[in-house]
Amino acid sequence: MADHKFRVGQFVRLEPDATTRASGVYSVVQLVPGGVDGVVQYRIKGAHEQHERMVKEHQLKAAGQAGARA
Repeated sequence: MADHKFRVGQFVRLEPDATTRASGVYSVVQLVPGGVDGVVQYRIKGAHEQHERMVKEHQLKAAGQAGARA
């Protein structure tokens, strides 16, 4: 099973791609194990949204504390 690159509570930047148009800074809420394809996933939550999102690791980049306030 693959290891997660990010940890719970870490700020990450969601990059838009073919599966989502959303973008911005989010906080990691939960680490989700890889499925059949072995791709690890995360539940993330943005301060600007009321719901959580499920995303794959390749959609995320680390965001520093300064980016979290932007």
